[in-house]
Amino acid sequence: MKALLIITGRGMGGDAVTALNIARALSKKGVECEFALDHTAPGLLLKKDGIEWHKISIPQAGGHAATKSKLARAGFKTTKASLEAVKLIKRVKPDVVVGIIGGGAIIGCLSAKMAQVPAVGILITPTDAKVCTRLNANIVLPESNLFQANLLEDNIHKAYSPINPEVIGGSKEKALEKMPESFDAEKPTLLFSSGSSLFEMTAQAAQMISLSDIKANILVVGHPLEDEYRDYLKEENIIYLGYVDWIQDLYNLADVSVLSDDGVMIHEAIACKVPIVALTGVKYGRYHNMAAVFPGAVAESSIDELEQNIKVALDNIAEMKNEAQRYGDDVLDSGNKIADIIISESKNKSKSKK
Repeated sequence: MKALLIITGRGMGGDAVTALNIARALSKKGVECEFALDHTAPGLLLKKDGIEWHKISIPQAGGHAATKSKLARAGFKTTKASLEAVKLIKRVKPDVVVGIIGGGAIIGCLSAKMAQVPAVGILITPTDAKVCTRLNANIVLPESNLFQANLLEDNIHKAYSPINPEVIGGSKEKALEKMPESFDAEKPTLLFSSGSSLFEMTAQAAQMISLSDIKANILVVGHPLEDEYRDYLKEENIIYLGYVDWIQDLYNLADVSVLSDDGVMIHEAIACKVPIVALTGVKYGRYHNMAAVFPGAVAESSIDELEQNIKVALDNIAEMKNEAQRYGDDVLDSGNKIADIIISESKNKSKSKK
């Protein structure tokens, strides 16, 4: 069996991580996976794993931050992009197409419908939910507006974001080996991240906490979207680590993680039983209410109330770890669950053609 995964984004952030983790789960079940990215995507995460990919057009409207004008421009390009993807599908001959998030989900689902191939959309944005649920089976992740809704449709499934189960195998000792001399093992450690990219509000938040009366090691990870964001990180008690590929070790070092209110990192931290303060509005002002997805393990906060909420989290580490443990097994099994849905959908659609 062969699956073609069509990925939105640039192949270096959460979209690519989601695709890779789904592919890992599918591969364990004997499914061969191929990938497709936009022509302009650098595909750093795939390249890091030695994975080659097909190049097609995947218009993007900005996900949750999409404006009407961006949606109109992306919509205009969608038909042409879908036809390009149809040609790829006919050449690759997959048994199922998996459209990963936003433009990837839309192009994947539309082109598969046109090519008469089974498809599954992995959804997180209002636009992919509106389009893809009319076409084929879909899996909504916690960032989707559909995740917390009461769904009656048989073709819409819910799942936690898929993570690599190896994330729980991190080593605190390895992380300590990479810490500079300024790291104080006697202090609690706060891990600030907005994913592979460092957004401005996360950098601002780290600076603000560094100037507060919270005495802690402040670790910040991620490649800044703009070089000037580095200016926020010049306080002497901030340890800026840049883009890292050893985040699993940092989860074992952190006492509390301050993460953006979305995505794979929330799930990874849950699996590692790290208390989370989810900073809202980091990415273009969008809000996902992850505290409602993982009540007790995630405390959400605006930047204005961050200091207070970090203090509460530090005072309640044991309780938040216990709450995270309630969700850990389901989060770790999410990739397996998603893979089973994709395989089942492919088989059901294949039978219906006969």
